[in-house]
Amino acid sequence: MSQTYSLEPIQIGLVSDQPIRLEGLVSIFELPATEGNAPLVPITGTLQEMLNRPELGYLVVDMHASPGGLAILDTIRRARPAMRLIVIGPEGNDELVLESIIAGARAYLDLTAGVDMVRQAIDVVTSGSIWAPRRLLSKLIDRLLKVPDGNIANGPLHLTDREQQVLELILLARSNREIARQLGIEERTVKAHVGRLMRKTGADNRIELTMRAMNRPLAPHPSSGENNHAKSYGHEALKAID
Repeated sequence: MSQTYSLEPIQIGLVSDQPIRLEGLVSIFELPATEGNAPLVPITGTLQEMLNRPELGYLVVDMHASPGGLAILDTIRRARPAMRLIVIGPEGNDELVLESIIAGARAYLDLTAGVDMVRQAIDVVTSGSIWAPRRLLSKLIDRLLKVPDGNIANGPLHLTDREQQVLELILLARSNREIARQLGIEERTVKAHVGRLMRKTGADNRIELTMRAMNRPLAPHPSSGENNHAKSYGHEALKAID
């Protein structure tokens, strides 16, 4: 007989200055969780109230109804750098999508996104990946590569065999859950490896880890020999939607 496990609910803050739009967002996030996914608990209030809740790790920002545009993302990032942001904005504005992600958003959705797509984007973000339109991935990576960062070391990465395996799967846009399943280890063990990879590369999140790993060689590990696969994965490093 299989044993079922109840997943802890994920609290997600919702920021919108228009009551009707806020009510619509709440109704989406109150939907029952699909199998294998944690239920979502929408939290409403002012932006400052959201920032003052240390237990809140996710925030949905309605760019249509929030004054300040991209400036609000910068404000949030400075106050709560670890908070994962999901932006809902205008359709067809590729530049805004790119700028939002560079400013710290983990996902960008427009008003045409259905309930299933919203839930899928949330699942991608909560797993630690980036949700972005496929057609913009190349532009996004090219732009990030042009951003100067004096903190990026140029030397090779010295990784253990397991860290190399985890990194290669991250570069293939695998979630922690998928990596754990493929390597036959616990998801919490994957999270520990990801944390060590971020410390070794100086990255703050997965997208930075991806970019830094793609631009630094892997030092051969004594027990594994030469391994320099990171260069070969190219633009598949981010979760994408068609």
